[in-house]
Amino acid sequence: MTNNYDLWVQLNQLAEDVNKTGKRVAVVLEGRDGAGKSGTIRELTRYLPPYAYSVMQSFRPTEKMMNSWLSEWTKLMPREGEIRFFDRSWYSRALLQPIMGWCSDMQYLNFMNQVIALEQSKDIQFSKIWLSVDEEKQRALLDRRVNDPLRYWKFSPNDAKAVSKFDELTKQKEAMFALSNDWQIIDMTNKDEGRSQVIATVNSLIEV
Repeated sequence: MTNNYDLWVQLNQLAEDVNKTGKRVAVVLEGRDGAGKSGTIRELTRYLPPYAYSVMQSFRPTEKMMNSWLSEWTKLMPREGEIRFFDRSWYSRALLQPIMGWCSDMQYLNFMNQVIALEQSKDIQFSKIWLSVDEEKQRALLDRRVNDPLRYWKFSPNDAKAVSKFDELTKQKEAMFALSNDWQIIDMTNKDEGRSQVIATVNSLIEV
């Protein structure tokens, strides 16, 4: 707790200010499988007042959502006076979906052509963070899931595919980054250092 104490205090004050002013803040965490999105969000929200934030957990989208991707995501944006943390987001259409064949080429292109304009049209502060791990680190993290009696449930068939498609996801990620210059890249090789940097980055990005 000592290392992040001042960062948490600052984040709490920002959350209070967001709540009082009615701002809407979306903090998006993306990254490869195993990069630590869920754990990082737990660290971010450990001491936040519950009335000032919410978490949108990763979920399997419905067929309706897949067919109306951005319009359905607009319904899940933060309320006034709230910071909402996204454990994966609408950007899965730019990343895994085209690689896995879960969306069509047209759906992918429509997303890439529309997403930035949509974000700019909303009265929302977007903080977009990419948690970065290299191929060796990702493989080690996913292997740990298989063999750990406390983490086995996190492993899915898609995890195995993720490692085999490392280079493909890199290309998708770079194309996504090219859409805008507002992605913050955090090295998660060292989990504790990475999470501290994420908290500091979120603090620096929230404007009240």
